[in-house]
Amino acid sequence: MPVQPVRSAATGRRSFTVLGPDDLPVAPIESFLAHLDHLNYSPNTVKAYAHDLDDLFGWLDAPAREWWSLQVTDVGEWIAWLRLPRQLRGAGVPVLPTVVSGVSERTLQRKLAAVSSFYAYHRQSDPRVTLTLSRWTAGARRGGFEPFLAHTERGSMHRQIKLRGVLEPAPQVISRHDLRALLDACSRLRDQFLLTLLFETGMRVGEALGLRHSDMDVAHARVDIEPRMNANDARVKGWKPRTVPVNTELFALYARYMDEEYGAVDSDYVFVNLWSGPVGHAMSYTGVRSLVLRLRRSTGLVTFTPHHLRHTYATELIRRGTDWAVVQRLLGHANIQTTLDTYSHLTAADARAALVAAGWFDKSWASTPEDA
Repeated sequence: MPVQPVRSAATGRRSFTVLGPDDLPVAPIESFLAHLDHLNYSPNTVKAYAHDLDDLFGWLDAPAREWWSLQVTDVGEWIAWLRLPRQLRGAGVPVLPTVVSGVSERTLQRKLAAVSSFYAYHRQSDPRVTLTLSRWTAGARRGGFEPFLAHTERGSMHRQIKLRGVLEPAPQVISRHDLRALLDACSRLRDQFLLTLLFETGMRVGEALGLRHSDMDVAHARVDIEPRMNANDARVKGWKPRTVPVNTELFALYARYMDEEYGAVDSDYVFVNLWSGPVGHAMSYTGVRSLVLRLRRSTGLVTFTPHHLRHTYATELIRRGTDWAVVQRLLGHANIQTTLDTYSHLTAADARAALVAAGWFDKSWASTPEDA
């Protein structure tokens, strides 16, 4: 059941669908993915959900189950099936515990979230669907007395299936030395300005590719990130605008880029094709991917991605004592818990610096009477 890219008829954005054995879109998946597109979900998120649901429906076809009849126990069986190496799925042979899982625990967690959202969506309109992987439970109360309006008290979301041992990796950052190597490897001012902008603002690549010249506020030394429809499918995640203060050196580099390379190109976009492709058209994700591959070859930093610059920006802010709420706003996170969950990591050097600042290694306190 292949996942196919499509252009949404309703929004005009790039989206995805899943084709069945008859080469037609699988109706329940199609309606759900269209729903996500209408809610401005990222094309990459829609694509990931399409692959996750493709896995589910592929498993459903083997024992000929009806998708709407699934229960929690069935989802548990599906997870066990996903953990099998791909070549052994459907083989009907036992697998030793030492065999490497077919997917990571983080991927399983994402697939569970996709299935949970899929069934929550269909429960609203299809009475046959009863599966729920999340239940809202009221807060616990001692005793049997239930006061007036008790039903309005805050409860909590209870997950029906919890995966054990899922560890979130620390976000990858790059050193100043590696950043310098990347910038030196850029043969064009446009590419050097792009990397510098990502590092100095913590922007996502899509946010940078959608920038217009009017977003570069030189007078107030800031960059405005505005959600809008873009010709290159670049987008602002969450569709929320924000403003990031920057230093004046960034605008000096921007001016050099405009003067020496951009020249007379007639475009509203900051980042455009200048040497290949339709000159003057907005730079695409594919163009950035090509740049990253060139930089990897030039520097030997084979795992580098532009998102590492965003992680480095956030990590440096936190290490310098920036308030978490400020970091949240600068990164454009929907809530502060996302910021806390992503950047609560500590390296050994960070831990030592914190202990030194707290005076932990100054053992003179050990000989001081508690009542002194």
